[in-house]
Amino acid sequence: MPSSAHAAMDARTGYCPTTKSFLSLRAPLPLPLPPADVPLTFPAFALSLLPSPLPAHPALLDAATSEAISYPAFLSQVRTLVGALRTRVLPLGRGDVAFVLAPARLDVPVLYFALLAAGVVVSPANPALTAGEVSRLVSLSGASVAFAVASTAAKLPAGLPAILLDSPHFRSLLRSSNHVDVENQSEPLHAGAVRQSATATILYSSGTTGRVKAAAVPHRSFIARAAGFHALHVKSGKANERTLMGAPMFHSMGFFFTLNGLAQGSTIVVMTGPAARAGLRGMLEAARRWEVTEITAAPPVVLGMAKDGGCRLSSLLRVICGGAPLPGSVAEQFLRRFPHVDLCMGYGSTEAGGISLMMDRDECSRIGSAGRISLNVVAKIVDMVTGEPLSVGQKGELWVRGPAIMTGYIGDDEANAAAFDSEGWLKTGDLCYIDQDGFLFVVDRLKELIKYKAYQVAPAELELVLQSLPGIVDAAVMPYPHEEAGEVPMALVVRQPGSKVTEAQVMEHVAKQVAPYKKVRKVLFVDSIPKSPAGKILRRQLSAHMRSCPASRL
Repeated sequence: MPSSAHAAMDARTGYCPTTKSFLSLRAPLPLPLPPADVPLTFPAFALSLLPSPLPAHPALLDAATSEAISYPAFLSQVRTLVGALRTRVLPLGRGDVAFVLAPARLDVPVLYFALLAAGVVVSPANPALTAGEVSRLVSLSGASVAFAVASTAAKLPAGLPAILLDSPHFRSLLRSSNHVDVENQSEPLHAGAVRQSATATILYSSGTTGRVKAAAVPHRSFIARAAGFHALHVKSGKANERTLMGAPMFHSMGFFFTLNGLAQGSTIVVMTGPAARAGLRGMLEAARRWEVTEITAAPPVVLGMAKDGGCRLSSLLRVICGGAPLPGSVAEQFLRRFPHVDLCMGYGSTEAGGISLMMDRDECSRIGSAGRISLNVVAKIVDMVTGEPLSVGQKGELWVRGPAIMTGYIGDDEANAAAFDSEGWLKTGDLCYIDQDGFLFVVDRLKELIKYKAYQVAPAELELVLQSLPGIVDAAVMPYPHEEAGEVPMALVVRQPGSKVTEAQVMEHVAKQVAPYKKVRKVLFVDSIPKSPAGKILRRQLSAHMRSCPASRL
């Protein structure tokens, strides 16, 4: 974005009337070694951020076993594995794709760094997927090798070479027979001609509203985001951070924050085995035991923390929450429970990386917002009908540009044509607006809007209203066919144990707080709302559930 745009930008909102776009209110940060075709991998850039001598605290810490890997040992393992990948594993090199199907383990970040440093494309996936789902993702990514564990290997397609992380063979790949000067020998982390624009990862969009797509994300994306966090770390004087990785490492949020935490010299506390299986209680106990200063978490975790009254987390300074909307009532409950903790809401996507984030206590007090536009991100709010750019306070589809954005979907020209406009703007598919103070608000997914007569109704807005009613634990809103109106809002509601809230009470509660065309017209009480690991409502599963319900219940 030219400097003239920054000169014309409104210092309060970030809006530039010249370009009709919103710029970040963060201090401008030049990215390293522009342009993007300069050779540089993310691991090489991460190594340049680490201090010398290396941090004395652990790089990785197993919450269940107390096993720790120091920064010197971490870099030694990465370098040794890079050499093994190039000579002993197939061999693997630039442009090859490695499919990773494993739960959180201490050696997963080592594997990620080594693959990226060798120029290999990393494609992590949820180990809970079925064999059929795994087969489709492997086909989408074009993987030539897989890294798995004994419990997930059977899900891999026949004929795909696989290396088990929990095998003696893989552990041998991490051991070097020679002494390595980890302070000075950085050359093994440089992959020669691998450019910043080269694909670093293939990540999978959630598929909650359509078919799963494989997004190619370049090294430049991770470099740009890590550079921004590094500038903030230096400015704030953060040191000896301990981050509990609550987001799954295969998810775009967990994947980035794992890489970024190591680039910033933090200690990443990994929820493995028994700790992971213990759920929220295990996470809170790990946070207390290891005196973590930061937790990355999806909304369900924040909700659980807000309701838990038995754990005191005196060292916790912030929770970074993303992946799905967080109801305002939950945020307020969390802040009452943890008044000393900053609840940093963020917004991003697999395709766009980090779009916005709250950075300090003042910003975190803006409940309902997803924070301010991140460094090096340019945003535009576009009218859904005319395609014209909108201004402050006006709702429309959010479009973004910046170095963190994906290159495109693998092998899907149709999806790419729909995702990008002719000038390279990525269409997020989210209905948003930016207020008078430059805070971004995400209203809902455009494709999930309910078409009631001539009006558009956002399910997420009604879900927030429903969740504010005492006696309701969770809720989702879906369209229900109607001959005259086209569609009407229908609420699927999970009642608290012992609650006797009725359909009439639910509809009356909503009707008092919304315009007439937004009123809930039907209510179905259910046992649970299906959600992804990131906390997103799985609306396709809800639709299937509705179709299976007896007509009398609808």
